[in-house]
Amino acid sequence: MEWTRGAIFYQIFPERFRNGNPNNDPSPDKSAPTAKAHRWTSNWYALSDDEKRRSPDFWQNIYQRRYGGDLQGILDKLDYLQALGIDAIYLNPIFEAVSAHKYDATLLHHVDVNFGNDPEGDLKLIAEEDFDNPDTWRWTNADLLFLKLIEEAHKRNIRIVIDGVFNHVGTRFPPFQDVVKHQTNSRYKDWFEILSFDDSTTGKKFDYKGWWGHKSLPELKRDSLKGLADAPKRYVFAVTKRWTAPNGDVTKGVDGWRLDAADDLPHAFWKEWRAFVKSINPNCFLVGEIWVNAKEWMKGDEFDAVMNYQFAVFTHQLFVQKVLKPSEFKLKIEELLASYPDSANYALLNLYDSHDTERLPSRLVNPTRHFDHYAGLRANKDYQLRPPNDDEYRLQKLLMLFQFAYVGAPMLYYGTEAGMWGADDPDCRKPMVWREFQYDDENAELLTGKSEPFKVAFNERVYQDYKTLIDLRRQSDALKFGTFKFLVADDEKNLIAFERAFGGETLVAVFNLSSQSQTIELDSPNDLTDLLTKQTFESKSGKAILTLASRSGLLLRR
Repeated sequence: MEWTRGAIFYQIFPERFRNGNPNNDPSPDKSAPTAKAHRWTSNWYALSDDEKRRSPDFWQNIYQRRYGGDLQGILDKLDYLQALGIDAIYLNPIFEAVSAHKYDATLLHHVDVNFGNDPEGDLKLIAEEDFDNPDTWRWTNADLLFLKLIEEAHKRNIRIVIDGVFNHVGTRFPPFQDVVKHQTNSRYKDWFEILSFDDSTTGKKFDYKGWWGHKSLPELKRDSLKGLADAPKRYVFAVTKRWTAPNGDVTKGVDGWRLDAADDLPHAFWKEWRAFVKSINPNCFLVGEIWVNAKEWMKGDEFDAVMNYQFAVFTHQLFVQKVLKPSEFKLKIEELLASYPDSANYALLNLYDSHDTERLPSRLVNPTRHFDHYAGLRANKDYQLRPPNDDEYRLQKLLMLFQFAYVGAPMLYYGTEAGMWGADDPDCRKPMVWREFQYDDENAELLTGKSEPFKVAFNERVYQDYKTLIDLRRQSDALKFGTFKFLVADDEKNLIAFERAFGGETLVAVFNLSSQSQTIELDSPNDLTDLLTKQTFESKSGKAILTLASRSGLLLRR
């Protein structure tokens, strides 16, 4: 897929992006079609009156909290995303589920009714269907609103990639409910990894395998040859076709699938599933969530790319933790690139944070922690919840430059461009900070016992810095499509430099990771101009000597 090469992705956690319709807000446990959502602009760490009545404990409340983000909110902000310059939106799960995160699907063939504009009407339509017969599946208001989102995004040349969660479901999934009710007499008993059924003669109780031990996430049954058992696989394939080509029209469907916990399903399943998807739409982008080196899945018969968590880990170890030397980092990056075909390298989703990790600014404030290693106040009483200071933001700018100058597809997590910070889940899932809203100060006194208020507002400086890099990226074929080659990896001076070249354009990115200014000599027959500051560096006798301030970078054009 040519459109994925160097594209700029933007990840949205729908429940926390924008509340476009307050009349569809869900109750915490979806016991009622609608309810009143938590105030969007409130202090994240403060409990509402309803929450206080439930429990005085923040942790007992935060996972039940709902802010009411929905599809209308995303539609309302498509122009904002277009102005930012993104090429594709990756949406965390949007299908019917109880939780805020939606990885516990009740249904995969319907968008969550509270993401649409008529929850009560949608529930009535769904009740009239035969779950086992896709020919009876209706298009609910929420479904149609999602198709409208795809249409409106396409008008702005923005692609839509959705989350495919095919290894587990939620406990309200109709086949699982049937198994709970009918036990061995259920026609769905072979859909799940059942460990034992209720048996009064032996005293055994119903038990089943939950994903990673989570009983809220029953695992679909595996098949040693086909990956998934036939019955759940037929459902997954029907769901896939429904959203890839609604009513048989691929132009109305999604442009890609991000596959959750992809290494938890056998290769056999992904090979068959890929062939099925590509038979419907050869240009559909398939990207796996795999945190380790993914070369086993990147042989051309499973995924087109992966979320590049290896990139996140290596850059964290070099720039933040400082446990890698430049020469060691160079070797790790070269080994990573050599693991995958070029077609994959140019489409890898290069991210620094996501819904599963602490946000990048908070990682800089807490630099000694390993990447995604229980980062948050609940596990670490000394964790700092504050926003980054100016010195830490200088390091963030250096990381930003690396992300947008490197080969692949940069991906921003919603709010990154607005300056949002936060620890690991749940703090990385705060409501989006918008320009037009006035927010309460963030104060974790409830958890820490001391009052430390921090101002919450859309950060124009951060936005403009990202916008500058996005614009440069979009205007440069070398950054989108160019070759990649390290020029410098200097352990003594703590310097990194690499070259991107395509056609007649050559760019050189230089990074000083040192706490002191450093000089670097580059071979260059021509003068070099920094695209960020417009400063020109003269070439003499084929050499250009540059001086970089501490923790700073340059993006040079020959």
